[in-house]
Amino acid sequence: MSRPNAAPHPTPAATPAPASVSVSTPAPVLVPASAGSFALRGDVASPVVLTVADLRRGWEQHRAGVVFDCATAGPRHHAFAGPLLREVVAAALPRFDPARRKERARFLLSVSGGDGHHALLSWAEIDADFGDAPVLLATRTDDRDLDGDGPQLVVPSDRCGARYVSAVTGIWIGPPRLVT
Repeated sequence: MSRPNAAPHPTPAATPAPASVSVSTPAPVLVPASAGSFALRGDVASPVVLTVADLRRGWEQHRAGVVFDCATAGPRHHAFAGPLLREVVAAALPRFDPARRKERARFLLSVSGGDGHHALLSWAEIDADFGDAPVLLATRTDDRDLDGDGPQLVVPSDRCGARYVSAVTGIWIGPPRLVT
């Protein structure tokens, strides 16, 4: 698991509740502070709100040229740059034992966009011990910075763009809630 090149400057998610607060008090809601920011929350030790600028200065920027087969307009070519999703999420300290592969493999990531679009990935897809997919949180697309828009989820291995999420507003990570 890699750490960011330099410590990002995230907006604190929330301050811990004083010890005298009842256990039944709901946890604070983590809300993006402004356009272009997103909340990273779920079963993590350090929920945080990040911006595109945080992503750009805090992690190595990877590049991906992709072609999606658009059902209505044919093939579309795009170039993206940004950090790997697994590195950004790992910095929030998911609550699994990194040494236990089966424990990591049961975690899911749900990514939400400003237009209501959602995508679901498994940790195993992006984990270097499993699928090792170079999924990005793009900070640039086609030589255009995304600071005002928010990052974009980019899944280079997908043939169509259905799991591409523009203007990411939230990323949740955790185990599925199974109904028995």
